Amino acid sequence: MLVTAANLASTALAQNFAAAMARLGPFGAAPRLAAAVSGGADSTALVLLACDWAAQNRGSILALIVDHGLRPESAAESALTASRLAARGIASKIIVLSGISGPGVQEKARDARYAALAGAAQAEGRLHLLLGHHAADQAETVAMRARRGPGGAEGIAAWAARDNVLLLRPLLNVSPAALRAYLMARGMEWIEDPSNRNPKFERVRIRLEGAGVQPANAGARQEREQEAARFLARHAALRPEGFALLDAPGAPLAALAALLRVVGGNVYPPGQQATAALAAKLRPATLGGVRILAAGRLGPGWLLAREPACVAPPVAARRGAIWDRRFTLEATPPPGQSLGALGDDSKNYKNYNALPSIVVRTMPALRAVDGTLSFPAPVLFTPPGPAAPHPFFSAGQ
Repeated sequence: MLVTAANLASTALAQNFAAAMARLGPFGAAPRLAAAVSGGADSTALVLLACDWAAQNRGSILALIVDHGLRPESAAESALTASRLAARGIASKIIVLSGISGPGVQEKARDARYAALAGAAQAEGRLHLLLGHHAADQAETVAMRARRGPGGAEGIAAWAARDNVLLLRPLLNVSPAALRAYLMARGMEWIEDPSNRNPKFERVRIRLEGAGVQPANAGARQEREQEAARFLARHAALRPEGFALLDAPGAPLAALAALLRVVGGNVYPPGQQATAALAAKLRPATLGGVRILAAGRLGPGWLLAREPACVAPPVAARRGAIWDRRFTLEATPPPGQSLGALGDDSKNYKNYNALPSIVVRTMPALRAVDGTLSFPAPVLFTPPGPAAPHPFFSAGQ
């Protein structure tokens, strides 16, 4: 075969990918991977690289294609992407989303996409989900976070645990130009999403301005998180009923952010600016689905409780069911019951464990079809872990 510059570049990229995967593993004897594929250049290059890598390691790859429904063409584009991959012998599954609209549509679509991808990967028995974020995405993300406060300067994590799958980003040190050159060398087409050129989105504006920022070393963040852990160990108590107590007039930003994230049942904490304003001097407030108020009879300091107006609606009660992203049902209830907030029925439990009404209202209860109530429900407080619990590192380290 004639050796060309394109062939050499493709070989170098494949080697770079293999090195990144070696750092992100281990994967076992026969890796079963999933890859999020939008049909764009970045994710298309990702799945081709992953397919070759999996074949060399006696594994397999499944492309998960999300039809987000945000544009009329999305269904046809998803089908086209699936057919292009099938022509290369790559299996795929199309996941259709709906009902995403209104303010913050990109954020809503991102959250829905991650949840759907994680669920599909888990259903297919694939623990590792590959994502196509590259070096330019990294720089743009750091720039966006820098505008919101001091945290997040290390950028996107190459390894993260979320929704019972491991998110892996092996392309964080690869430029988008290199990925497109790779696809052209492989004779593979891709889809251009017009929203990637729409300046109404902050990320696009940063891209057009060339205002991306390279990620910082993770050392400073790790030091802040260690400080927060020491503070929480001394001053905070997290209770199985789903609330926290904090016996201090203020808190390090990272410490308060962690408490708000856990009590609110969120993967990400609230915005840094709003959190920082509270962290310096705690006061009654509501942030991230969490109410902050004086602890009162529970002791000195502050109570962080779930905001009743923000709790999730009831879910079908079955063993392992998760409600409000915070509580897991540990028993098998009779058929037809639901798991949800005690709500207004808390008036019948005013003295339950001497807890404030706001806490009791947001605790889970089981309800039968005839309204029969079972409280407290046999649950375990299981808030989601952070999106990136592993120390931050880039794919190039």
